[in-house]
Amino acid sequence: MTAPAAAPRPRFFLPAFLLGWGLGALVLLLVRGVGFAVLDGPCQGRTVLALLPPLLLGPGGLALTAVNWGRPRRAALTLGLVVASLFPALAVGARDIGVLRASGCAGGYVVVSRESESVAELTVDAGTTLDLTARVGGYSAQTHPGPFVFSSQTTAPGVNATFGQAQAAAGETVPLRVTVSPSTPANTYTLNVRGVQRKGEQSFEATGTLTLNVRR
Repeated sequence: MTAPAAAPRPRFFLPAFLLGWGLGALVLLLVRGVGFAVLDGPCQGRTVLALLPPLLLGPGGLALTAVNWGRPRRAALTLGLVVASLFPALAVGARDIGVLRASGCAGGYVVVSRESESVAELTVDAGTTLDLTARVGGYSAQTHPGPFVFSSQTTAPGVNATFGQAQAAAGETVPLRVTVSPSTPANTYTLNVRGVQRKGEQSFEATGTLTLNVRR
């Protein structure tokens, strides 16, 4: 019988593990340094740059650990790479993606809510009036100061949407009333909600949809 592979010995584990973690952190710094030097603009390629180090270190480190499990020092070193993929690589990447979303690089969206709970689909009876709210997400009032102008569009017969105020800043909630006429045929309809901010020749857009299942 073949003897089972020996696990990394404690006396070898910590130094090799710390070395692997340090190499992982170095990979993170190198990838970010090259990315910042090559990429233009605040948005282009930034999401890939945020995800690349943890994707390289995590699966790559696990594969190397499996290959070298019978070699204590190497296995400990590659385990350090795996841990580095979580911290600092994944932690830094998650922070970067959060910054990208706040700056609008991930695109804007409109959140439609009912009683403070976001909704994407509702089943209603013909003749119903819905009191909802809408707000622009994906942008922040700090990075995109100024109002977003709201509008709605639907091809559904007898479905109308009106806003309590025509415009609002990013993150600010506005009332949205949706009225379904009693004569509206039973069917599934889509209400498109849009918020647009214009700054000179630039335009920033946020969109959202609400599916209405009308029954009679």
